[in-house]
Amino acid sequence: MMMSMMMMADSNTGVCSSEKQTASPSFKIGGDNSDEEEEASVIDPSYRRKLLKGFSIENVQDYGSFEAKVLVLYTGGTIGMKCHNGVYSPEPNFFIQELKKLPMFHNAEYKPKSKYASEIQSDHDAPLVMPVSKEGKHIVYTVLEYEPLLDSCNMTMDDYSRIARDIKKNYDKFDGFVILHGTDTMAYTASALSFMLESLGKPVILTGSQIPIFETRSDGRDNFLGALMLAGHYCIREVTIYFNNKLMRGNRCTKVDNSSLDAFNSPNMSPLVTLGIGIHVDWQSVLRHSSLGRFHISTNLCPNVGLLRLFPSITAATVRAFFRPPIQGVVIQTYGAGNVPHSRKDLMEVFAEATKNGIIIINITQCARGYVSAQYETGKALLDVGTIPGSDMTPEAALTKLSYVLGKDIPLKEKRQMMEMNLRGEMKQMNTPGSYGEVVNLTLIDKVAEAMNLTSVEEVTTLRQAIVPSMMCAAAKSGDIATMEKLLESGGSVMMSDYDGRTPLHVASSEGHRHVVQFLLQKGSLVHARDRFQNSPIWNAIMFRHQDVVRLLHQAGGHLTMSPMRLGQELCCIAAEDNTAMLECMKLVGVNLQQCDYDGRTALHIAAARGHMRTVMFLVENKASINLMDKFNTTPISEARRNKNVDVERYLLSATSVNKI
Repeated sequence: MMMSMMMMADSNTGVCSSEKQTASPSFKIGGDNSDEEEEASVIDPSYRRKLLKGFSIENVQDYGSFEAKVLVLYTGGTIGMKCHNGVYSPEPNFFIQELKKLPMFHNAEYKPKSKYASEIQSDHDAPLVMPVSKEGKHIVYTVLEYEPLLDSCNMTMDDYSRIARDIKKNYDKFDGFVILHGTDTMAYTASALSFMLESLGKPVILTGSQIPIFETRSDGRDNFLGALMLAGHYCIREVTIYFNNKLMRGNRCTKVDNSSLDAFNSPNMSPLVTLGIGIHVDWQSVLRHSSLGRFHISTNLCPNVGLLRLFPSITAATVRAFFRPPIQGVVIQTYGAGNVPHSRKDLMEVFAEATKNGIIIINITQCARGYVSAQYETGKALLDVGTIPGSDMTPEAALTKLSYVLGKDIPLKEKRQMMEMNLRGEMKQMNTPGSYGEVVNLTLIDKVAEAMNLTSVEEVTTLRQAIVPSMMCAAAKSGDIATMEKLLESGGSVMMSDYDGRTPLHVASSEGHRHVVQFLLQKGSLVHARDRFQNSPIWNAIMFRHQDVVRLLHQAGGHLTMSPMRLGQELCCIAAEDNTAMLECMKLVGVNLQQCDYDGRTALHIAAARGHMRTVMFLVENKASINLMDKFNTTPISEARRNKNVDVERYLLSATSVNKI
């Protein structure tokens, strides 16, 4: 029915590709003139004639290549600094102009197919475009340079909130986000954002460098290139840090070296992605969100938190002073597996008094690796006086999580419960039987392996990876949740995709199985995943007019990311087919039904020309403009008159009179 865009997605990866589109809850009538000119140069001139003859959009060739859209928030840091008299310092309006001189960061000959984010940048700062990747995709990125540029040592909670608001403001316009940041406090920012960005469905990657990117020898080029590539090609919907060919969960990272290019480490968790000659993604470790809510931010951080590192002979008076008002929460770094000198009654009384006064105390270890445990008497002593074990959280994660939780307007008991929970993968969570990652043999796979004379673990694993995705999609098509649960127990994943890059969520959305869609979302399916045709689950649901599924996916954060002009073309095609059910689905996701195509024509123009009274009435009832002129100076009324659709013309005239338009 609708035009399919051809691109092979990375099988079994949940690749997030951009639909050569840009979403916005409201669009300008008539579109942008520059968009008209550039689109007209690549769209078949006979498109309008074909449309009026009843061709659907799949009959009209899409000449554009694929684009992934990434927003780069340049906050400052070493990566963009310039040397002045032997001293590195930020240089305003320097970074973007220098990037344009590097071919790996900007292909000046390529013109993006659609303009977007015009409110972000001035006219002379057009988006930059990376050379086409081997996947056939151009990463088009816009750099938003902060003013003033900051050394990360000067970053505060207000800066975290500013970054979160910028991501929220532009969330629907981009496929991923890269934050260029200084290295000194990058782990704090990454940890804070991981909690502040709630129900995140797109990649947010922080990176920087130890040497400025424009120096002859610099780690900045590889770090920035890698972050852009991952943000544009892989839908890893977490806040992460990319450094030295590794993508690590942001709230698991800490800076371990100030003189090495391998500055960051994730001591208690292996990297999510490792880049070598190839790109290896550990999808089993990627965070799976079970929330069905739409993306939103929480910027109310509590500043009354602190970090206290115990040391031998620390006095009770020192600790008591640390717990004085206005402090509301403290992270204490204890010895070994969370041990304190329990023989120090004066010290234990201070901790007990603090928790009694409502101060939340989180116990984490001073060791770089390992986690807090109550297996020793000295560790259990803190638990007995009301402290909360912080498992294997880093100091950065524990402190920012405490600030985030204390900023919530909820009772103290609930805040303590949140601190004990694994909110964003920030702490160790023990596997339980039947959990993801446990390998249980399936009889079918065993039989196939036996018939193929497969004996090694590697061969059987390869067979499972080939068969299970199709079995998951087949179960989703039939609405068989029980089979999907068994497949998940056997090592399957809701992010697996078939040969067309379709995930089980794509299939369930196409079939209209709302209960399956809800199950998959709760298991962590990617609501923004794209198949090889660049279709998302919500677009599949819209195409097949499953309104209940559209509502559920929209609630879970799904949205259309079409450019305004492309959206206008789609609406015109839907109107040509007299498909009011699909128009209703488009309305459910916040689409402006009077968006124009490249000729300035709306769905109402097409419906009036074709004489589709049902669609005309639906559009008029939804505030479509009756007297809007296209570039040929025709209105919906004149189209109805020219095509002798008398009833439609009469209805539009009466509606004009009633609405006084």
